[in-house]
Amino acid sequence: MPTDLSLTSARALALAAQGFTSPRPTGRIDKRHLRKVFDSVGVIQIDSVNVLVRSQELPLFSRLGDHPRSLIPDATENAELFEYWCHEASHLPINMWPLMQWKMARARQGNMWSGLTRVAKENPKLVREIRQRINNDGPLVAGDVKTRVGAKGSWWDWDKGKVVLEYLFWTGEITARRRSQDFARVYYALTDAFSEEVINASVPTETEARKELLVRAAKSLGVATQKDLFDYHRQNATDAKPMLGELVEDGVLEQVRVESWNENAFVLAGAKSPRAVDTRALVSPFDSLVWCRPRIERLWDFHYRIEIYTPAPKRVYGYYVLPFVLGDRIVARVDLKADRKTGQLLVPGAYSEKDVDVKFVARELKAELQLMAQWLGLEKVTVGTKGDLTGLLAPRGQRR
Repeated sequence: MPTDLSLTSARALALAAQGFTSPRPTGRIDKRHLRKVFDSVGVIQIDSVNVLVRSQELPLFSRLGDHPRSLIPDATENAELFEYWCHEASHLPINMWPLMQWKMARARQGNMWSGLTRVAKENPKLVREIRQRINNDGPLVAGDVKTRVGAKGSWWDWDKGKVVLEYLFWTGEITARRRSQDFARVYYALTDAFSEEVINASVPTETEARKELLVRAAKSLGVATQKDLFDYHRQNATDAKPMLGELVEDGVLEQVRVESWNENAFVLAGAKSPRAVDTRALVSPFDSLVWCRPRIERLWDFHYRIEIYTPAPKRVYGYYVLPFVLGDRIVARVDLKADRKTGQLLVPGAYSEKDVDVKFVARELKAELQLMAQWLGLEKVTVGTKGDLTGLLAPRGQRR
């Protein structure tokens, strides 16, 4: 029979698994700390929205505080990280390259965006030419492959050259890194990006790889329902469910009942909740802690929707709103924007959750905002007027 787990213990497990219960490092922060973050989260989602900072940078700030913003680019350049489709577009540690081979094989069988497969099938000569060009002449960006006829439309209006590059990327025939100045993908031959050891590494079977991904999801989530586990690496439930059962039968995972949850959850065998949780973190909308919206409602009674694509008059909290974690709770949400020209971290709105000490929350949030401004090289924090916390966050002379 599944054992019982209190909601408090489940929250502690979840935060510890995501690396939020370890004290932020002091002194020099380097690639060792980056590796520790990836050891916890396993994968960092990439997103192009830059109103505050690119989202893939925020998980490091949430867990490490003020740190060199070059950590991820440097690790990618040194092939400690690579980009692939995992939980959406993602940074992954290089030890996951073999674990992604089954996805790449499925992509070669047509299991990807249908438009990519169609264009590749209709243009085999172009596929060969672009593959040979990357392998023989070195890295390319989409603009180097000029196949467009007519004017470019909206941003997703890719020409055939870009589609073929993405096809080769999905199928694992090439890889990609991000160009710093405009965030564009730069496409590389595998031999130009990775060592022979990585390229020739032993590849597990699809079943072995997918079971390992479920174990890693359990490690990163702490406690999770089967849907939570499947969502972490975007595994198909029909295929993954039998594998999950096998992991339970083998004693790798254990079933638990979490207080107030309607379905059983899973933890790594022998997992223990930390005794104390002392977290303070602003969390990206694309942070793995909050990917699965139903899960954060179960854990924290926190209803969260990103409003980037919501028309401004219909937004409830703002354009780019970050949850604020304090202790073992999500206690507030904060709308943020970096005004780089004027050197300001703008806080248009800040809203407390129910049953929190608003003065304590505001004090801790103010310190976190000042730390974020320092990390981003911004000179000051400027607070707006929306939400019940803004009056407590603003300096005396700025208060309304």
